[in-house]
Amino acid sequence: MIYIAAAGMINALGRTPDEIAANLTAGVAPGMRPRDGWLQGDVSAVLGGVDGELPEIPDEFASHRSRNNQLLLVALEQIQPQVDEAIARFGRDRVAVILGTSTSGLDEGDTHANLKLNGKESEAWRYPQQELGDPSRFLRNWLKLEGPAYTLSTACSSSARAIISGRRLIEADLVDVAIVGGADTLSRMPVNGFNSLESLSTTLCQPFGRDRCGITIGEGAALMLLTREPQPVALLGVGESSDAHHISAPHPEGEGAIRAIQQALNDAGLQPQEVGYINLHGTATPLNDQVESKVVHALFGESVPCSSTKHLTGHTLGAAGITEAALCMLILERHLPLPAQDFSVSPADTTLPACGIITSPQPLERPTILSNSFAFGGNNASILLGRTA
Repeated sequence: MIYIAAAGMINALGRTPDEIAANLTAGVAPGMRPRDGWLQGDVSAVLGGVDGELPEIPDEFASHRSRNNQLLLVALEQIQPQVDEAIARFGRDRVAVILGTSTSGLDEGDTHANLKLNGKESEAWRYPQQELGDPSRFLRNWLKLEGPAYTLSTACSSSARAIISGRRLIEADLVDVAIVGGADTLSRMPVNGFNSLESLSTTLCQPFGRDRCGITIGEGAALMLLTREPQPVALLGVGESSDAHHISAPHPEGEGAIRAIQQALNDAGLQPQEVGYINLHGTATPLNDQVESKVVHALFGESVPCSSTKHLTGHTLGAAGITEAALCMLILERHLPLPAQDFSVSPADTTLPACGIITSPQPLERPTILSNSFAFGGNNASILLGRTA
């Protein structure tokens, strides 16, 4: 069994686990608001941002200077004692860093390109800032580690797959502990890219709502420390698949999603009725919510409470899997009420298959949570977390 020794996070709900837990319980997200300057045509759009100062990256790490890595430092600070203890106990070559991202330092690259196109100097930019591999390389160098370090980029399932990869490294005895997670930062390219796909909502997203029209993009970072040592929360099971149905649309019958969820249940030795809550991928695009409702209905019926939390964090893209897994860990650790789906702006879409979506907070009755991450290209990942004590 693999356990989660610690978790740190920052997103539109807040900058610390205490703040995030309080806002998750209240159903409010201070960082979710209209923002200018991201969408072409000077159109304002609701985005999930992190406000306030972030840690400075010193000159010796200048090639790693990006907002993505600054967000990672905030998450790292929250688990630093446990990380330091693991390094001291097992050695720097027995600690892995596996992260997921979609943007890395893409926003810094955008700033660089704009300056150059307008005949201005771009002295701060370094190419490694925007490499997809940079987040894990940065944390490895920051912590002076010598173990495996790599970044996964499978769109919105990236950091969920980082969790799965970290578990595999420990089970293969290649490392003793793994720092897993991900980060993504607001950037004009994904904001305008999703808008060009007609998948972006300029108002707050409405998962499973009748009037849903697209995602709200957010930024954030989260890290977990995986270990063999027993802890209050365990990684009970994982599942992943790639149905490769379409570059951006899910398989209409959710075949890959079903396989990922079923793998996670089988891995954990659990039956569907033993799951206490499902954190849905729930992006608020017409197709995603339709297919996910169908999948959950087929496997669980209406018996398991479920909801999407993306109206509180935004869709954090490559960081979505770890962000939502960390929220699930907070629910388990702190006995928080399950977050309700907000239908105050748009009523629920009654044409979707019924799948246990809750409309008011309620207690977690069975201490096992499934978190789904379904990405472009049919890259699907499901994570099962459970309370052990």
